[in-house]
Amino acid sequence: MLLSRYERMVARRYLLPGRGEAFIAVVAGISLGAVMLGVAALIVVMSVMNGFRAELFDKITGLNGHAVIQGYGGQLRDWREIVEEVRATPGVTSATPLIEQPLFATFNGRAEAVLVRGMQIEDIRNNPVLDGKEVIGTLGSLTPGCECVGIGSRLADQLGATVGSSISIMNPLGSSTPFGTVPRIVKYRVATIFEVGIYDYDKAFVVMPMSDAQTLLLLGDAVGMVEIDTEDPDRVDQILAPLNDKVGEQGQLIDWRMMNSELFEALSVDRVVTSTVLSLIIVVAAFNILSSLIMLVRAKTRDIAILRTMGASRSSMLRIFITVGTTIGTLGIGAGLVLAAIFITFRQQVVSFIGLVTGQNIWDPQMRFLSELPAKTDPWEVFGVVVTAFILTFLATLIPAFRAAGTDPVEVLRYE
Repeated sequence: MLLSRYERMVARRYLLPGRGEAFIAVVAGISLGAVMLGVAALIVVMSVMNGFRAELFDKITGLNGHAVIQGYGGQLRDWREIVEEVRATPGVTSATPLIEQPLFATFNGRAEAVLVRGMQIEDIRNNPVLDGKEVIGTLGSLTPGCECVGIGSRLADQLGATVGSSISIMNPLGSSTPFGTVPRIVKYRVATIFEVGIYDYDKAFVVMPMSDAQTLLLLGDAVGMVEIDTEDPDRVDQILAPLNDKVGEQGQLIDWRMMNSELFEALSVDRVVTSTVLSLIIVVAAFNILSSLIMLVRAKTRDIAILRTMGASRSSMLRIFITVGTTIGTLGIGAGLVLAAIFITFRQQVVSFIGLVTGQNIWDPQMRFLSELPAKTDPWEVFGVVVTAFILTFLATLIPAFRAAGTDPVEVLRYE
């Protein structure tokens, strides 16, 4: 919208009301602040929800893959052939044989439920979720036959174990005797403690070489499943469709949607509901701009009439008040972007500060799955928020602008 010199001067004058118009200035300031808070809140929430989903997805699929072939009865005997078949499938990036079994671990009288995972050594060391996540020790110290394991940091805290401790892992399906089944209990040395950042994994995971897991679980040469990664997790069902018939007799093909459908569906619904509710803040801000411009028009009715008698056109009045309203909205949007950037950058410190002030742990890993508050800002979503806020602001200026443009100078100045 191109303004003439005098239109810019009048708009600038109306943006800074005089002494007798302090209330209008206060309302305009509240409008600007409402736009700022609405834009910032919406961007921050959407970024946190995106980060939560992305971080959770990366961690879960990093440990469980985009899909798994689960053997019937918990065993895959011909797993080598299955791995070769999977790796030859177009769109598959990796196929990892592994064993995963819930068991019990004890140390110094403490007992905890654990999830034992047996993997080939190269898969343990090259796993992107485990690599570099060691708190104490290294994953490189895990070798076949070493009778050593890596455990999650939360599990180590619950057991009171550290590197060098000998924990006992119990397999209830042990050897049969005349007096019944005797559980198989094997001691393992803790070689490393890791922290992947997901509470449920850090409190339960025990990683060991596959040969040791096969010995513990009496599986012989079998594995429990084959973990699969693909080029595009959103197309995992299409990529792996050719495998359904090939592995159907030996195991069941389950993708990440089936394994975590309820969790990710809940995240999607929560994201939509939260974003919709927070969008109402911007709508309220637009109404604040509307009300402040209506009051400004009423206060400036005489000035408008004088400008009209001096030759100002209706379109000039329209442009002036639209400019005033959109300027307030634009300043609010800019301030909201800055506030959102600051909050996202220092989000963990903000969470810690709120927890310190309230005395409550508002980010409990047991409830939130992740150890820290994540964030991932989508530029297109930010653009959408900015455009939406600007359009609402622009629409809010139309009623008072048309009212100002429709002012009849004869009626206003009749008794002056």
